Amino acid sequence: MTPAPSAPRTSDTATGTGTGTKTGAATGTDLGTSTSTDTGTDLYTLAAPWADELNRDIDEWDARAEFPWDKWKAVQRSGLLTVPFEPRYGGRGAGLTDTMRALEGFGRTCRDAGLGFSASTQIVSVGVPLQAFGSEELKSRFLPGIVAGDLVTAHAITERDNGSDALNISTTAVRDGDDYVIDGGKMFITNAPIADLFLLYVRTGAPGPFGLSVFLVERDTPGLRVGEPLDKMGLRTSPLSEVTFEGLRVPAARRIGQEGAGFLILDHVMKREILFSFSLTLGEMEHRLERVVQFAKSRRQFGEPIGSFQGVAHRIADMKIAVETARKWLTDTGAKVAAGQDASLDVAATKTVVSEANKRTALDAVQIFGGQGYLTATGIERDVRNAVGGTIYSGTSEIQRNRIASLLGL
Repeated sequence: MTPAPSAPRTSDTATGTGTGTKTGAATGTDLGTSTSTDTGTDLYTLAAPWADELNRDIDEWDARAEFPWDKWKAVQRSGLLTVPFEPRYGGRGAGLTDTMRALEGFGRTCRDAGLGFSASTQIVSVGVPLQAFGSEELKSRFLPGIVAGDLVTAHAITERDNGSDALNISTTAVRDGDDYVIDGGKMFITNAPIADLFLLYVRTGAPGPFGLSVFLVERDTPGLRVGEPLDKMGLRTSPLSEVTFEGLRVPAARRIGQEGAGFLILDHVMKREILFSFSLTLGEMEHRLERVVQFAKSRRQFGEPIGSFQGVAHRIADMKIAVETARKWLTDTGAKVAAGQDASLDVAATKTVVSEANKRTALDAVQIFGGQGYLTATGIERDVRNAVGGTIYSGTSEIQRNRIASLLGL
């Protein structure tokens, strides 16, 4: 999904107030793209030292549906945002599967799924395609701030009338001398209310895969308007909104890749968006399973731990199967994408399997916790609200099944 009103900002260090207002950003550590430059570090544990900060007052932030700027500073300090970027831009220099490992660990550590979703969006929305397809001038200018987390990013793909049908995007960019003039709008843009930079997917040619192009645009560019944050069911600390463009003039030098290369870039990005965001989901599922097992051992009814009852034990066993199935799909698909192999079917299947397993196991956890699981104070019901979005964003389950069927020749 893709997100509104301008947030005040400074250029260097962060001094967040804890009120949800951005007053700056902490400097991040290194980021990279091929093999990790710190081979002695298990990236799964990157966020662990900041667990207390990340998990503070989650209920309150969720209820207010407010982005937690102080926690963003902890994300920056953890180095998570630096993982897949080149050291010359401040990155760690890790590859795709190492980045997945880091995000899985973050999902295991951090109970604020909205914050994790915004962090994953920060990595993949602008930084990944800019590093892969952008000019050296644009990379040198913007990647250090993106990698540090000082420049918050969003990508604008979805439209009101064109969600999963990306080939028929209606927002247009018309060449005018050394510029393009962009008109149209985007909907459900994650991070938009807090973003400094947007990557816009727009039409520069006829409908179809060669008619899309991509532009990097700063928030304060005349003609770009970010709407108010939209209230939503889950992932409430990850803001999203509508973004509209009216006579938005963008220099041709801000185009990422060649004109008409938008679908190629989108394919590159969407594979990683799914692998990264659902690696987070895997970590969240791991934590949920551990919590359910612990509860089933300690909660007693009829003189026995409820885990000794077959109905409960089998439900937990199915949760374990779901976690390990999700892990295998993510691991195998990540390896194929990293190796440059055709993974179109694998990505669609992975997204479907993991998102639906997450929703199912969240509901299982509520059932096992019983009345306590239904209360907001335990955080179990919040998992359900967060999980529902996973079967919708990045292509609905129905779209993924359509894609798989098409690849099978149906």
